[in-house]
This record gives sequence, C-alpha cells and structure tokens, in this order.
Amino acid sequence: MRSNTNSRAKHHEKSVNLALQGGGSHGAFTWGVLDRMFEEDRLWVEGISGTSAGAMNAVVATQGMYDGGANGARQALEDFWRAVSRAGQGSPIKRTPLDMLMGSWSLDASPGYLWSDMLSRMASPYDLNPLGFNPLRDVVRDFIDFNKVANCDDMGLYISATNVETGRARVFHRHEVTLDVVMASACLPSMFKGVEIDGVPYWDGGFMGNPVLFPFIDHSPSSDIVIVQINPLKRPGVPRRARDIQNRVNEITFNASLLRDLRTIDLIHRLIEDGALSNNEYRVMNMHMIDGCDDMLALDASSKLNSEWAFLIHLRDLGREHADRWLTANFDKIEKESTLDLRAMFDDFGAPHGANMVDLKSRKD
Repeated sequence: MRSNTNSRAKHHEKSVNLALQGGGSHGAFTWGVLDRMFEEDRLWVEGISGTSAGAMNAVVATQGMYDGGANGARQALEDFWRAVSRAGQGSPIKRTPLDMLMGSWSLDASPGYLWSDMLSRMASPYDLNPLGFNPLRDVVRDFIDFNKVANCDDMGLYISATNVETGRARVFHRHEVTLDVVMASACLPSMFKGVEIDGVPYWDGGFMGNPVLFPFIDHSPSSDIVIVQINPLKRPGVPRRARDIQNRVNEITFNASLLRDLRTIDLIHRLIEDGALSNNEYRVMNMHMIDGCDDMLALDASSKLNSEWAFLIHLRDLGREHADRWLTANFDKIEKESTLDLRAMFDDFGAPHGANMVDLKSRKD
C-alpha cells in the first residue's frame, strides 16, 4: 500500500474512487448510485473499478465521461441499460403472470429460468453453447467505443477478471480494456465458455476481485474509496432449499475477496496507528460503502436475470435513493475519515486481530 505521490488539480470540493460489484441485472442499482454521484457537482470521481455488471457500468460511464463529462456519463448509463432491457425482450426467461400480479420480481417460477438453471447444473456451456452465443456481448460491442474509453483521461478505470489457470485476479487498466476484457469480467463459467485474452482463459472477476481496491491505493491521488455493494454480506437464517443454498454459497464466494482486501486495509491501518509502519510510506484509506440494505436483501438470485425495464428502473431508483441518503449523511466526512467501520465489521464477523498481512500487489498477474 505504497503512498501515491501523484496529484491533480481539484475540479470539485472533494474526490472519491468508486468500486463497483457485479450482480447481473442488480447492477442497475449501481447505475442509480452512479447517476446520483455524477449528479453531485461538489464531487469528483478520480477512478472507478468494476467487476462483471460493475465492469459494464464502469466502462459505460467512462465512455460517457469522454463524450460529455458527468452528464454524458449519466446519459450513457441510461442508454446502456435501455439497450440491455431491449436485448432481453426476446428471452424465454420471464416472470409468470402470477408474479406480475403479486408484484414479485422473482423468476423462480419461470419455466424458462427453471429449465436453463437445471441444464446449467447438468452440462457445461461447452456442451450447451459451443458457439458462445451471448446477446449481452452484442449489446456491449454495439454500444462501447473502446478508443474513447482508452482516451478518457478524466478517470482511472480498472476492470478485473479471474485467470482460470492460476486462480489469480488480473486487473486491466483503461488502455487495456477491450470487448473481450469486459466479457471476461462477466463470464460465469456455468453459463459461458471462458474468454481467452492473449491465449489466457478468464472467468468472472467476482471470484478474486469483487471489486478490486488495490489499484486505487497504487494509482489514485484520492484516498477515499466508496464501495457499491450489491451482494449482501450478511443474510439472516440458514437457507434450506437447494436453490437458496446455492445462492448463499455464491454470495459468500463473491464477497470473499472483498472481505480479504478490507481486512488487509484494516490491518495496515492498525499497524500505522501502532507505529509499526510509517504513514509517509503507507496510505490510510478512507473506506465507505453504499449498499441496498434490506431492499436488495429481499431480492432473490433469479431476479439477477430479470431485464424488464420496470425492474431496472426500480433498481435505479433504489440506487439513487441510497446514494442520496449516503451523501446527505456523509459528504462532510469525505477526505477526513472513514464511514465504514472496518474494525467493527471484522469484530462482528469474528475476524482475528492478528490476521496475516497480505500484499495486495501479489494478486496481480
């Protein structure tokens, strides 16, 4: 966590980095958070990292920033999610009339969802989808101009994917981001074949970096990181249905790398406080989190495949609401202190105070 000596002129009162989790259609919640953050004239976004749906939000926002600044980023995000919704209109995975009547966003009763879920547990995508058909790839290809992304100097951009062979996170910087990089970051191995980049196969970045934090520590002049959390860290009770058990396993898996990185940051903060590390060489990062709380906790895993425009708008509005609430309560604390209490978090999770210190850079290829 070496101190970054680079600096840039202040464009706004305060600056932050944004770290975006993945979560399928639930990424529309992140869209809402970004919409509110880019609307805030007092705030400058220095860098943005993303995984899976978070990677798509990050790349779209970067292109929009290139085209038209913060307002351009907001418009690009809306246009992108409209395109996602249109692409999903022909999908057989839809809510049942009863779910629509009851106001449930779940796809658990959808015959299309049940059939595809069963097939994914019985055969691999190499058997079921040998041609690699992925309508979302077409949406990203048609929507994103990666030359604009590479040349957007206003924000740092970091996209993570998981190296299938080594099991390590690979972080792609803005000038390295391509269509294959974005699709690799969103490649769930139960649904799609691994994406090869320079002969190396990659899966979803969520396995090892959901989202990655260390690029901000190494490269961003801002010492504030706002994590946009989609996957619940805590879910009360023990799941009993097979589908609920698998859902909770996935949540734990996709949060593990984030918790590891946060634990490392907390440990380094402790060592700086104790004088064991010099704060001239190591940075104290102000950590923040925006999550959907009970609103996102109430959504089941199947709804991550629901691309209805009404659902995406519902999630966007939730994201805006939670971001607005967070800004109202915490804007004055940005650049001064953390609003995410890591010490309390890991005491609550039962993390040992003497956890081994992990060099964040060691996870980079």
